[in-house]
Amino acid sequence: MHRITAFCLTLLSFLTLTLSAEKSLPSNYPIVTTCTMVTDLVENVVGDKAKVIGLMKEGVDPHLYKPTRDDLVSLSKADVVFYSGLMLEGRMADSFARMGRNGVPCYAVTELLDEEYLLEPDDFDGHWDPHVWNDVKAWMSAANAVADALSELDPTNAETYNTNLEAYLLKLNALDQYAKKSIATIPEKSRVLITAHDAFNYFSRAYGISVKAAQGVTTESEAAISDIQTLVDFVVANKINAIFVENIASDRNLQAILEGAKKKGHICEIGGELYSDATGKAGTYEGTYEGMIDHNVTLITRKLGGKAPEKGLNGLLSTAH
Repeated sequence: MHRITAFCLTLLSFLTLTLSAEKSLPSNYPIVTTCTMVTDLVENVVGDKAKVIGLMKEGVDPHLYKPTRDDLVSLSKADVVFYSGLMLEGRMADSFARMGRNGVPCYAVTELLDEEYLLEPDDFDGHWDPHVWNDVKAWMSAANAVADALSELDPTNAETYNTNLEAYLLKLNALDQYAKKSIATIPEKSRVLITAHDAFNYFSRAYGISVKAAQGVTTESEAAISDIQTLVDFVVANKINAIFVENIASDRNLQAILEGAKKKGHICEIGGELYSDATGKAGTYEGTYEGMIDHNVTLITRKLGGKAPEKGLNGLLSTAH
């Protein structure tokens, strides 16, 4: 059902693109984006050619987000809308469809990803795992999708969009290599990432680290007592020293794991906070996609016994790890 919905949204984007391609976009035209990762991505590609309006702020869970009245006004005034897709912003699907019917191009930045690349978790009822940004190579594909869409909509500035894209891809490629090298320094027996919800499957595959979570892929799911107990047993048996909270999810389940492990004689700690479904604070390095991933990689690596610079890849992390 949701795949059909995604197909319909893509079709609407194509039809509205065809209708709008004949008209040029004004200077500083409005682009509306959803989650903070998409906002940062679009800003890097579009540069100063448009005004990017992000609906969601730092720490906001896109799984649960419902558009406000102000959001609907912003959407109605947009010349272009970019969202992550794969049902991440599931509660906004009707809004995207409405925009498409009104002639506003709406693009999922994940639309160029081949289905063979996507992950389909057992507990996600036949839907794709939407957390593709946790694999930097996948987000590079998303950057290409944004540049392609903007170049078709605004051919006058296509050269600028592609120049910005090339510069951004160089940064992301360096970030991807940093992640691979850093995670590989974690001792193999310690290379296990335990988090609040199951947002790091693409990270796991891309960077060679096992992941386990108290909740499923969406934060709407609930952790069963048996799941918590299974994680407690795993932490104790494997002498896991650190588990990680997320900036968009409650740490209640993780605290239960720590308490359960303590009762069994094993002391485990909260290793720190990861940025899972939203970037950090606006205006900071961690408030960018690059900083978000740099923070996560550096924190995970150092807390699990690997080697990474205290201030991360670019020496810009605001919190020493």
